[in-house]
Amino acid sequence: MILYPKFYLKNVKEISIDLLRKNNIKGLILDVDNTLIDINRKILEGADAWCDNLKKQGIKMCILSNTNHEEKAKDVAKELEIPYIHFARKPFKKGFYRAQNLLEIKNSKEIAVVGDQLFTDIIGANRVKMIPILVQPVNKKDLWYTRIKRPIENIFIRKYIKSTEEK
Repeated sequence: MILYPKFYLKNVKEISIDLLRKNNIKGLILDVDNTLIDINRKILEGADAWCDNLKKQGIKMCILSNTNHEEKAKDVAKELEIPYIHFARKPFKKGFYRAQNLLEIKNSKEIAVVGDQLFTDIIGANRVKMIPILVQPVNKKDLWYTRIKRPIENIFIRKYIKSTEEK
């Protein structure tokens, strides 16, 4: 189903080099809001060390954010020392393809998209045949427009969890 991720993890730090290698993933496209930072723009503790470790293992990364506040994406990208794209308009395909070009990975199936929202990150990843990884929000506080969508997304997340438990 287009709304379902391949993996559902607590946070980005649970994405290990083993998980990436087992699934032939060579690049990560990362969301910013409530995936890498909280509503106060505080980066997830340990995210920089996690990112450095994966980069040393040859994993390419970039940020793909829907924010129209370039400074927010730019600041996180600078801290993690990875490129970024802001105002991506996820789940539309164009931003994902731009990120794929930035990563210089030809095969979309070798790229995972990591984010906290079904209706932007996961649907977008599935539309462009990338591997969708859903993470729990860094913080329970959301931006106003995300708060509107979150209860609907949670219904689908519960269905997804139930479907994985039945297997």
